[in-house]
Amino acid sequence: MFLLATVTLCCVAVAGTVALFKLAPGPAPATQVAERAAIDVTAPTPVRVVGAPFEPNINPRER
Repeated sequence: MFLLATVTLCCVAVAGTVALFKLAPGPAPATQVAERAAIDVTAPTPVRVVGAPFEPNINPRER
């Protein structure tokens, strides 16, 4: 219990020190807006498959 209290107090002290020396916040950055371009869902995206294809084991007694 003593170790837990010691670690907690050390963390609180470090967090408080960092909060005191943190720079004042500047102006807020401009908001980001997503592009309004239409997405072509018919164009397939190339995908690289690594390894053997998955085949479900429907009969576990036979291999």
